[in-house]
Amino acid sequence: MRFLLFLTLLGGLAFSSFQPAHAQQHDQQQITALMMAQTMAWNKGDIDGFMQTYWHSDSLLFIGKNGVTYGWQATLNRYKKTYPDVTAMGKLDFKLLEFKPLAADVYLLIGQWHLQRTIGDLQGHFSLVLKKINGQWKIIADHSS
Repeated sequence: MRFLLFLTLLGGLAFSSFQPAHAQQHDQQQITALMMAQTMAWNKGDIDGFMQTYWHSDSLLFIGKNGVTYGWQATLNRYKKTYPDVTAMGKLDFKLLEFKPLAADVYLLIGQWHLQRTIGDLQGHFSLVLKKINGQWKIIADHSS
């Protein structure tokens, strides 16, 4: 009887450890799709569309080479000031290097960004904290340098 109980518990543990891996794979696919949507919007010159992937909150945090920006609207304004036209925006490409689950609904994403521009290319690294809010992944913190 104990052996049967042991096998039942072992089977339950095996299933429960399999389930999170499957869920993580699904989350990573959704986050990758979010990053592709960001790239497509940027490459169309659509900063407003690019910003739809960010948490629309005063608590959004963006950290760049010039310091910290707080809030969605301030981050949008910063992007529009820094990249006033399609020439300044160039063509964006991301390389997603590492997905780290921090909680069931929170991920840390590490990657590289590259802007190909006629006025000179730019590139760097980023770390994003993404949270599932109302069933959708949103960037709640962005550190890009």
